[in-house]
Amino acid sequence: MKILSLHTGYHDGTAALFDDYRFLSAIQLERLSRIKGDGGGIPEPCIDEALGIAGFKRTDVDVVVLSRASFPVRYFKHFGALKKIDHRVKRAFGKEKLKDMCSELRKSGETRAEKLFDSKAFLSDYGFRDDAKVVFSNHHFAHALSALFFTDWDDALLYTADGCGDNVHYSHRILKNGELTCLFGGDEYLLKERRVDSLGLAYGYATQALGYRMNRHEGKLTGLAAYGKPTLLEALGSHFTVDEAGIISSDFPSDAAMREEIERLAAESEPADVAASIQQLLEDRVFESVNRLVQKHGVKRLGLAGGVFANVRLNRLLCEGTGVEEVFIFPGMGDEGITVGGILEYLMDRDGLESWLGHRSRIDNVYLGRDHNDHVDTVLEGHQWVKKLDGNPVDVTAELLAKGHVVAIYEGRMEFGPRALGARSILASPVDNGINDSLNKRLQRTEFMPFAPYVLAEDAEEVFEITDANRYAARFMTITTAVKEQWRKKIPAVVHIDGTARPQIVTRDDNALYADILRAFKEKTGLPVLVNTSFNAHEEPIINTPEECLRALIDDRVDFIVTRRGVYQSK
Repeated sequence: MKILSLHTGYHDGTAALFDDYRFLSAIQLERLSRIKGDGGGIPEPCIDEALGIAGFKRTDVDVVVLSRASFPVRYFKHFGALKKIDHRVKRAFGKEKLKDMCSELRKSGETRAEKLFDSKAFLSDYGFRDDAKVVFSNHHFAHALSALFFTDWDDALLYTADGCGDNVHYSHRILKNGELTCLFGGDEYLLKERRVDSLGLAYGYATQALGYRMNRHEGKLTGLAAYGKPTLLEALGSHFTVDEAGIISSDFPSDAAMREEIERLAAESEPADVAASIQQLLEDRVFESVNRLVQKHGVKRLGLAGGVFANVRLNRLLCEGTGVEEVFIFPGMGDEGITVGGILEYLMDRDGLESWLGHRSRIDNVYLGRDHNDHVDTVLEGHQWVKKLDGNPVDVTAELLAKGHVVAIYEGRMEFGPRALGARSILASPVDNGINDSLNKRLQRTEFMPFAPYVLAEDAEEVFEITDANRYAARFMTITTAVKEQWRKKIPAVVHIDGTARPQIVTRDDNALYADILRAFKEKTGLPVLVNTSFNAHEEPIINTPEECLRALIDDRVDFIVTRRGVYQSK
């Protein structure tokens, strides 16, 4: 059974495809449109890309899973005459008026989106079979299931947190004794008055107050925080409390009130202190909430998802401070990940929890985009301003990196989620922390955190504080760890001011070219890590196609490109 899942939110339009319990493909709209964080309406390009990657077409789809996000008004049954107006608007301007499903559910007093949605019209308009099934997922439940499905745990706290989804900001679920219990954040909150309790939203407003883009540049604050002092912690913290059940609440009456207060405080403070304050507030309150739940329910594992857990410093605190045996953050932790979780929710409803749990397995990678290996060398070799270097790609690349050059790797299927993990990555030597400034300048970036390192599995514990608790998360670059003292001066380009790094642990089975380059570099230099940063310029999504790869080389974003078949340089 082929199940297609779509997220139609104003940000992070995404499609994912499953064939029963096989994860076939997943693609974010931004990678196709080249507009960072692109979303809004039906992400039609993603539909064909997700299906095309797996060799299917729209009429092959049996089930379409939708998040309860934004949809063209013509699919809401209760709008009647507005549907015709919407068609005219689309014809005239190429745009459709969108309505938020959760808002419409609250207005109607209905909890089932299927009751408001014109599934027949949707299936017909987008070329699906008329007997295909349309179902809707719960935003935070989908997040939670994405963290649980890729583990083998028999007990866990599943904790989600984001700006807002389905009228809540957090959810708490416990897996224990073969039962999955929702403690907080279920569908009963759909019809309740919307509260403003989100620390993720507060973090976004702080990002905005410092002149950055909300929902995009929060990671800059995470890095900047290490340079400041939490001088605003008391003022910000007075608005947020955690009760005995671990529920985080605020006293803000509206989003606007929260934003105005944060802007007022930020205007009177140094940017680094603002960053340190909001980071400390996030860590303090989320840790108090999570730790209270872990201790109360006696669980040993922690699954995290939702945009808040893109914060790698927070993830480290939760891993180390709660004493859990293992933590896992789903690599597509933002709203792109609910496409995966939405399918999992449908399968759980269809098959029952016991069967669903039996189908779980850990993942080795999230290479779920299209594989352009058969095309990329043709594009590079065919350009008059590009030349191919002689020699084995692995050995040539290791030599170039050892000499201080910057090499982008273009290998296999593109990564899913926000992190570049060796399929579309830029590589460099870690010996000179000046690479952070020089490469950021070439990429037109402004960052306060050093580039991340990647390390072979056999060397990970020698360089970083890798434990059974954080090892799985570190495979996907979703957590920071301490860098061991004896290595900090040897690899300064990947060590933050606080002595930490955000490593990616790799094996040859995951990505042979990526691993072999590092192994050859280690043989030449004695250094077991390389810099890995995403292959894209500032405000640009991660590189997708060979043509985008070529453009980056011609524009001097990198010195060389390496593929399975060769190393290329701009003439």
